[in-house]
Order: sequence, then C-alpha cells, then structure tokens
Amino acid sequence: MSTRARSASSRWPPRKAWACGTRRSARGTSTPSTGSGTSDPDGRTPRVRTNMTERHKDRPWLMRTYAGHSTAEASNALYRRNLAKGQTGLSVAFDLPTQTGYDPDHVLARGEVGRVGVPVSHLGDMRRLFQDIPLEQMNTSMTINATAMWLLALYEVVAEEQGADIAKLSGTTQNDIVKEYLSRGTHVFPPGPSLRLTTDMITYTVAHIPKWNPINICSYHLQEAGATPVQEIAYAMSTAIAVLDAVRDSGQVPPEKFGDVVARISFFVNAGVRFIEEMCKMRAFGRIWEQVTRERYGVENPKQRRFRYGVQVNSLGLTEAQPENNIQRIVLEMLAVTLSKDARARAVQLPAWNEALGLPRPWDQQWSLRIQQVLAHESDLLEYEDIFAGSHVIEAKVGALVEECLAEMARIEEMGGAMAAVESGYLKAQLVSSHAERRARIEAGEEKIVGVNCYESTEPNPLTADLDTAIMTVDPDNEAGVVRALHRWRDERDEARAQESLSALKKAAAGDTNLFAATLECARAGVTTGEWSWALRDVFGEFRAPTGVSGAPLAVTAEAGTPLAAVRAKVERTAADLGTGRLRLLVGKPGLDGHSNGAEQIAVRARDAGFEVVYQGIRLTPEQIVTAAVAEDVHCVGLSILSGSHAELVPDVLRRLRETGGGDIPVIVGGIIPNADAAALREAGVASVFTPKDFGITEIIGRIVDEIRTANKLDPLEVPA
Repeated sequence: MSTRARSASSRWPPRKAWACGTRRSARGTSTPSTGSGTSDPDGRTPRVRTNMTERHKDRPWLMRTYAGHSTAEASNALYRRNLAKGQTGLSVAFDLPTQTGYDPDHVLARGEVGRVGVPVSHLGDMRRLFQDIPLEQMNTSMTINATAMWLLALYEVVAEEQGADIAKLSGTTQNDIVKEYLSRGTHVFPPGPSLRLTTDMITYTVAHIPKWNPINICSYHLQEAGATPVQEIAYAMSTAIAVLDAVRDSGQVPPEKFGDVVARISFFVNAGVRFIEEMCKMRAFGRIWEQVTRERYGVENPKQRRFRYGVQVNSLGLTEAQPENNIQRIVLEMLAVTLSKDARARAVQLPAWNEALGLPRPWDQQWSLRIQQVLAHESDLLEYEDIFAGSHVIEAKVGALVEECLAEMARIEEMGGAMAAVESGYLKAQLVSSHAERRARIEAGEEKIVGVNCYESTEPNPLTADLDTAIMTVDPDNEAGVVRALHRWRDERDEARAQESLSALKKAAAGDTNLFAATLECARAGVTTGEWSWALRDVFGEFRAPTGVSGAPLAVTAEAGTPLAAVRAKVERTAADLGTGRLRLLVGKPGLDGHSNGAEQIAVRARDAGFEVVYQGIRLTPEQIVTAAVAEDVHCVGLSILSGSHAELVPDVLRRLRETGGGDIPVIVGGIIPNADAAALREAGVASVFTPKDFGITEIIGRIVDEIRTANKLDPLEVPA
C-alpha cells in the first residue's frame, strides 16, 4: 500500500480485534514495537562488561523536570541549574494566562500570573526564558495547547536570533486541544478552528522544522480526570485519528509525504501506581498505533509507524496525608514506563513528593531527577532485552485491552469521531462518571490509599514539620512587576507594525491560508500573547466545553443506612426548616484554573444528595460568580481553585457578596491550599476549607449542610454524615 490514506468513509476500527503477539525482527529477537528510541542515533549502543558476558546497554530516556514560575528570568536560572544537575531535556510549564491567551493585565489573569508556570507575553519574555541556552542543541518540551502555534513561533524567532538552523530544532509542543475540552480546561477556540490551528502547525513543522514533534497526543490528563486504561487509550487514539484525518483532508501535504506527518506524531501519557496494568497499557497503545497507521493511513515504513511517547507519572495519586509515601508511588509509576524495553518511554518527567501540598522547591525537583538517574545509571535495567517477552499473563492483559479499546474507538467513530464526541458531551460525561466511580471505591475502602483510608496512624514527619517552608511560594508582588514590564514592552514597540501584523492574521484566519506565517510576523512585530489570541477570538469565537455533570449517572447509592442516605435526610430537613423546596449550591471556579475534576465530583455528589446544583464550568470572574449566586438565590457558594490564586480571588468573592447583600451566604473553598493560607481564608470569612486530605465527598456534602444551618442560625442536626 502507498502512504495515501484510506477514504474517510472507511470503517475504523475494524470489527475484529487485532491479534496479539510480540513483533519479531528478522534475527528472531524481540523488537521494540513502540520505537523506544534508546539506541544511539548511529545504531550503536554502549557495551557493558560483566563477569563472563558482554552486553549492550541502551541509552537512557530523556530526563526532564516540568518547571517554570514567577518570571522568565527566574525560570531561566532554574533551567540552567537543572541542566547542570544532569537533566537532559527541558520541559516548560507556562502560567495559565499564557496557556489560555490572556495578557497579565487582563481581569481573568488576576492572581494567576507566574503561579503554575512562567508568563510569556511576547518575544522579549521568550528571549529571557532561553538566554544562554543554545536551542539548536536542546530538546525542549512545551506544555502548551490553545496557544501552541504562538509559543512555537516565539521559540523559532528566538532560535533564529541565536543563529540556529531551524531545521535542527528538536522538541515537542503538546498541542492536543481535545483533552483540554475534557480535562485540563485551557481551551480557547471552538473545536473546528482549534483543529485548523493544529493542522496548520503540523504541516508547517513537517516542512520547515522536521525534527519537531508538533503535537503530543496527551492522555495524561484523561487519567487524572478519571479515565480507565481503556478510555485513556481509546480517547487518545480517536484524537490522533481526528488530527491525522484533518491534516490529510487539508490538502497541505502530498499523499506521498503523509508518512512524514505520521512519523512526527508523539504521545504523552500518564502512569499510575498499578504499574503492571500501566505497562500493559503502553504495549496495547503501541499495537493499536501500529494498526491505525498501517491500515487506516497506509504507512509502509515501520520507522514512521513507531509509537513514540513521553510520560509524566501520576500526580493525581499523590497524597497530602503522609506525603512521604509519594516517593515510592513515583518510583513504582516510573517502573511502569521503563521496566519493559518494548514499551519504554522516550522521555520521562516525575512530579515532586510534595505537589499535593503546593509548588515544589528546586530541591524537591532535584530529588525527582535523582530518582531517574539512579534507575538509569546504577541499576542494570538498560542491559537487557524485554524481560516480559513471552509472558502469558502480560499477553492476555494486553490482548484484552486492545479488544476493548478497539470497541470503544468504533463507538466514537460511529458518533462522527473525537470532535463530535466532544461537542455532544459524550466523552466528558464518561470521564466524570468513571471518576465518580473511583472516588466512591476510595470512600468505601474498596480501593486502598495508604495513609488516606488505611494505615492512617503516623509518626511526625520531619519533611513537613514546617509546612510553610516545605513548598515554594510565589511573591504576590511578582504579578505587578510582570504587568509593568508588559506595559513597557507595548510602549517601546513599533505599534504600526504590530497592528498591521494583527490585521494580516485576522485576514488569514478568515480565509484558508496556513496561519503560521502570519503568526511568525506577529511574533517579530512585538505582538503580545493576549493580542494574538484576541485577534483569533474575533474570527473564531470562544468555546465553553460541556461540564459532564448532568449526564453523569449515580455513583453512590442512597439506600437506607448508607452515609449518602443520612446526608440526604439532612438536606431535606434543612430545606424544610428554611421553607424552600430544595437547597441550592453554587459550585464556582474563579480565575483560569481549568482542572475541574474536584468541582465536578462535588457537583455530582451534591446533586445525588438532593441539592439543586448551579455549575457553569470553568473560567469565571468573581463578579460573574457573585452575580449567579444572587440571581439563583443559593444557600452556599463553593469555590474550587488549584492554581494558587485563592489568596487573591476568594477575598474578592467575599467582598462582592457583602456588597450585593449576600454576605450571609456561607462560602467554602477547596483546592491545594497551604495551612497558612487556609487560616487566612477562614479569618477573612470563609466557612470551611477543604484540601486533598479531605477525600470523603459525601462527608464534605454533609459539612456543607452544617455550614448552611449555622449561617441560617438553625440548630445542628444529630444526623451522622
């Protein structure tokens, strides 16, 4: 077959599941079906001499640390320190305004600047971010999606200014917008225009930056949003099919060059603590990708069909309770993607032990890097062929995963593909439901979390003896400095050139021209991140993704004698005492934090407990939340913030409630909130603060009812929650 794709009307995946089996090379030895990339570029590998034998040792995977904070200057210093410690690639964390296309002086950026990553507002910031780091020699991963084209354009211009050969640049832009609609929430534009941006970026890089991975199909956040291994594989593969179909149908790549496009598609996955299952998941990923690229797209070159992936191990499973246990969780999760040669990651980045507490310090990140280095350089892991080859246990598990995944992919295909399944709300509802089921198992003790719902007694932890110094904090004055620098940049640029480039970008967006050339000119002209995004918003519009809450089925029963039945009784009694039909709870996510998993689970459980729930999704201003609370006459406001902006945004909500006559409405807050901040929030008037240690959702709903009764001067109910 040629590399010409099969027609869009062809059924995919086929009804019959693909047969399992280890792929063999001509020499009869096991061949890495995932293209793990562990050998030297020239095909040679280091030799290891032991007693009487001589073995080849594979090169280690790329070792990265997901990092960035405060300012471009501070992040640059951090990157150079990490590289000096032996890190072999960069992984850039951008702050939420940069990810969602806002400048630091926008109202929605308040409290978010430099919190979860580095702010990059224009070319000057990108220059400072990579100062004294030769980009031609670097492999850089950028976790950026809606604004991926913009950030890659800035990166390319900085590389040009360094004198780099653009064709030699290597790295990855995540650029997977589908999972943003489902889990992470940094989408900006509707699915159609977003897919166009992705398509234009892929076709540009294949032609001009051939070593770059223009998209990293990302199932990582799907798992954090509740995806089972089957959902994680099926949704990621369906996304890849949607992207490849769009590139093929755009006509920008000749059929004979389509294999080059397939060869640059990479994946970014999550590895949980069930590391045998996770390793089997990676083998299943590779086998399905082999089938998709060969049968649907006719790619004959096996190198172009390799399943290439990087990984960050699971942050969802990190606990605030007994956080020292997170180290062994991280190690087990890393083994899932390194232990098996045939399913080994090309790049690995590990979270820090204290990420459930707050922003990790450089020392914490160094600890995670050393974990990788000990495994790669002190153990004999890289000296052997795949140690699971021929295992009937592994083969049976992989085969079952492949069969189930193909069935789910067929279901999505019948809906019209991944984009249609996003717009209908099917994918989001499935994830919310899966997550609710998992949380219910944890609460019931069926799924054990050491230190959380079992083995809870503990000795004092010296690592967290002073919680306020066990994490890194961002100076609140940092935001004002970034805003001042942005204003200076605007004042000093060639304004006429900037506006002319924005007009050209809008014109290109209104037509069908590839948008990368116009984006490059915007970068060179000094346009800002917000200006680039707003120019495209003017043409494409914005998109609010389905929340998935209304479609989520009941996850916890309310039969007599159950905890949920007791809470339902409290809800009904309190509603009767207040003379209202039902208690009303507003669940709000102020600011730009798009991680809505916790908010969705609270909304679903509150609904099941008898509340009328008002939940409008992510990215709301304090003013919008207060307006909705007053208009809906709610009995409680629940705010969910994981980005660190609680200190700025929660007091604003409280103030606005008081000004509109809603000061007696109790406000509760949930998120990753340090102890000192929690105390300050309670002093400011917050009724209750919930953090990751509060894993019992039904109990939380019961406590919300208690706060409503207290706020309305009702006697406590002697009904156990």
